Amino acid sequence: KDIKKKAEEAKVAIRNIRRDANEQIKKMEKASEITEDDRKEGEEESQKLTDQYIKKIDEAAAKKTDEVMTI
Repeated sequence: KDIKKKAEEAKVAIRNIRRDANEQIKKMEKASEITEDDRKEGEEESQKLTDQYIKKIDEAAAKKTDEVMTI
């Protein structure tokens, strides 16, 4: 249970970072520092990174769960 709880906390932290990044990107667009296309590209990139790291967390949690269950 602890492993799943820690994994979920890590996922929430990553999602919060993505949210903060997207807010910063939107602020930059409003300030005319970047274009709408740049904003969309930035949001897509942050989503890809989020998905990548959540997958790594899931894999690590599954591995650790298996490790604990065999002992």
